[in-house]
Amino acid sequence: MNNFQFYSPTEFVFGKDTEAQAGALVKKYGGTKVLLHYGGQSAIRSGLLNRVKQSLSEQRIPFTELGGVKPNPRDTLVYEGIGICRRENIDFLLAVGGGSVIDSAKAIAMGMPYEGDFWDFYCGRRPAAALPVGTVLTIAAAGSEGSGDSVITKEDGGLKRGAGSDLIRPRFSVLNPALTCTLPPYQTACGATDIMAHVFERYFTNTTEVELTDRLCEAVLLTMIRETPRVIAAPDNYQARANIMWAGTVAHTNIVGVGREQDWNSHGIEHELSALYDCAHGAGLAVIMPAWMEFVYRHDPMRFAQAAVRVWGCQMDFAHPEVTALEGIRRFRAFLHSIGMPVNFAELGAREEDIPRLVEKHGVGTGRTGGFVALSAQDITEIYHIAANASV
Repeated sequence: MNNFQFYSPTEFVFGKDTEAQAGALVKKYGGTKVLLHYGGQSAIRSGLLNRVKQSLSEQRIPFTELGGVKPNPRDTLVYEGIGICRRENIDFLLAVGGGSVIDSAKAIAMGMPYEGDFWDFYCGRRPAAALPVGTVLTIAAAGSEGSGDSVITKEDGGLKRGAGSDLIRPRFSVLNPALTCTLPPYQTACGATDIMAHVFERYFTNTTEVELTDRLCEAVLLTMIRETPRVIAAPDNYQARANIMWAGTVAHTNIVGVGREQDWNSHGIEHELSALYDCAHGAGLAVIMPAWMEFVYRHDPMRFAQAAVRVWGCQMDFAHPEVTALEGIRRFRAFLHSIGMPVNFAELGAREEDIPRLVEKHGVGTGRTGGFVALSAQDITEIYHIAANASV
């Protein structure tokens, strides 16, 4: 196990009707004037937004609204939010929604006190200050409610890039699993795939002697394998929703990833798909991650075989661990297919002829990227081709 520092200051308030505490939590963490940031009409139709507004009004906290966040959140709305915050002297961001809304709020939070272009933070610059952020989560997926990460799409050029800083870790996150019960099955499955991908990005590592975090990763994965089909079959199953919601948070606070090298190539490769085709991030990961596994498993077949046995229930072939490894990858793709996820380009709505463009946009150039296996542009090209032609 490697040396590490773990910092996770977010207060999680979990359970039914907890959105009623949002105003008190904003006040607790020093908010006196709030930008209430949200997505489309679902938060309005469900009454959630009104309940959050009421909680702010009860604490006598004024607020300004900014809706309209789309999946794969855009820089144009971030610029609008920064302008509102400056004009209205906003001192707290409250995101009501899923990962896209939270990521957009985090970008606004970094951009408001910064004299330059907030996009600098998505090109490697680290912020020196940021407004505090709180969240009321409505989708179990991205884990942004507990992380210091944000991903934004730049509309000019279709670039999708990430930024990270402890300054944008939410001060609090309200997690009411009941808010996820009305999600369509496809969105539920996309979220589940994203959660599993966050774990696998940490699980496949070159660091040795990481048994504890291996087992923590496996516990989250096994939970997702059990609970995802249950909520797709019975969307109002609160207990299954609760397990998934907490799994999503645990998966991305990094408690399952400390002390070990991580990879993150699958996320980087997928970002180009969702930037170009505006597909759901989880759906793109369902296509890319098994393809990445098929490309790199020979680097450490025993680690893939371990996942196959512990997570997917495969029988270990000690003489030929690569056979076990491939069976585990096959079962992963079959699981994704069983919950309604695409497994190849055609099902995603992507085109194999766009692969050169996807690789160019990825920007690896003549270098290499990733932790578990450092990939070249040619390697990434091959992974896209595997993804394009995959089948169950």
